[in-house]
Amino acid sequence: MIYLDNSATTKPFPEVVDAFATVASHYFANPSSLHGLGMKAERLLRQAREQIAAMLDVKPSEIVFTSGGTEANNFAIKGVAWQYRRRGRHIITTEIEHPSVAEPCRQLEELGFEVTYLPVGPDGRVSAEQVARALRDDTILVSVMHVNNEVGAVQPIEEIGAVLARHPKTLFHVDRVQGIGKVPLDVKRCGIDLFTVSAHKFHGLRGAGLLYVRDGVRLTPLIAGGGQERQLRSGTENVAAIVAMAKALRLALERYERDIGRLRELKAEWLQALAAIPGLSINTPERGSAPHIINFSLPSGIKPEVFVHELEKSEIYVSTTSACSSKRRAPSKTLLAMGVGEGRAERGIRISLSFDNRREEIKPAVAAIQQAIKTLSEVTGSHGDEV
Repeated sequence: MIYLDNSATTKPFPEVVDAFATVASHYFANPSSLHGLGMKAERLLRQAREQIAAMLDVKPSEIVFTSGGTEANNFAIKGVAWQYRRRGRHIITTEIEHPSVAEPCRQLEELGFEVTYLPVGPDGRVSAEQVARALRDDTILVSVMHVNNEVGAVQPIEEIGAVLARHPKTLFHVDRVQGIGKVPLDVKRCGIDLFTVSAHKFHGLRGAGLLYVRDGVRLTPLIAGGGQERQLRSGTENVAAIVAMAKALRLALERYERDIGRLRELKAEWLQALAAIPGLSINTPERGSAPHIINFSLPSGIKPEVFVHELEKSEIYVSTTSACSSKRRAPSKTLLAMGVGEGRAERGIRISLSFDNRREEIKPAVAAIQQAIKTLSEVTGSHGDEV
C-alpha cells in the first residue's frame, strides 16, 4: 500500500493508540466527578492541557478542547460574531477557506452579517495589502487559513498580523489544521487571537481537536450544558483522545525537527516525476507552499473520481479536493480562485505526504499514475489534450 492522502487523515502513531487504550481502559471516569477515579481522569486532562500548551507556546488557560477542526472553526467564527455583534457585523476571509470556515460565514450572512471574501492570485495566496484595503470600522474578525488544504499554499500570516496590530478591535483567527507539524508558526509574533488544531492531521485520533483563545478574547459558547472547558464548550471531555493528542503532537514535532529536510526533498522529487507525465498540469505553486501537499490536474476527458478508484486497484490512495468536499462533483473552488480554468479545476488530484512516506514509493506510484491515465484515456477516447 502507498498512502498519499495524509491531508485527509493520517495513520495514528502506535504510541498514540496505546496511550488512548490505556487511558480509556484505566482512567475512564468522568473528569468532572468528585470521587478519586474522576480526579485521576481530571489530573490527566490537566497534564495534557499543560503539555499541549507548552508545545504550542501558549497558556494552558488559552486551550479549549473540541471534537476536531470543524467544531473549533465554527466556534471561533460564530463565537466571535455573536459576542462582538454590537461592535460590528463585518468579517473578512478568503475564497479558498476550508468548508468549516466558509460555511459558517455563509450562515452568518443569512443572519445579517457581511462577509468579504478575498481573492487569491495564481499562487493561491492573498496579500496583507488586500486585508488592509478590506478592513472597515465595523470589521470584527479576519479569518485566514495557514496552509491551504488543496494546493498547499502558505498564507502570509505574519504580514497580515502586522496589519491587524494597528486594528486592535479586529480579531485574527487562523485555521492551523494543515500547517501544524509541517510549517512553523509563531503565534505571538503573528498577533493571532484564535487558532484551530485537529489531532488526526498529525497522527492523532479523529474526534479530538482544540481552539486556542487568547486571554482577553471572549466568545459566545455554541454548546451549552455542564459548563466544561471554562464555560466555553460544554460536554464531557474525551480524556483518552486528548491525552493521545498530546502524545501525537509531541511525536509529530519531533519528527518535524528530524525529518523536515527529507520531506522537502521528497516533495521536490515527486514534483519532478509528475511534471514529466504528458498532459498532466501541476497546480501547487513553485514557491510558498507546504512541504507535504502536491496538487495536479489530469489530462482532459479523465474524471478524477474514476482515476482515484483506478489507482486504488494498485493500493495507491490519493484524493480529489479536500476530504470534506471530495464526494461533491464540482470543480475545486481553490483552483477556480487561482484562475486555472474550469476544466483543470474539475480534474484536480491531491497527493499529500507524511514523514512516513519514502522516495522508494515514487517510481511505482508514478508508473501506476501513468498506467491509470493511459487506461482511462483509452476508455474515454481522450488523447490528453489540455483545455
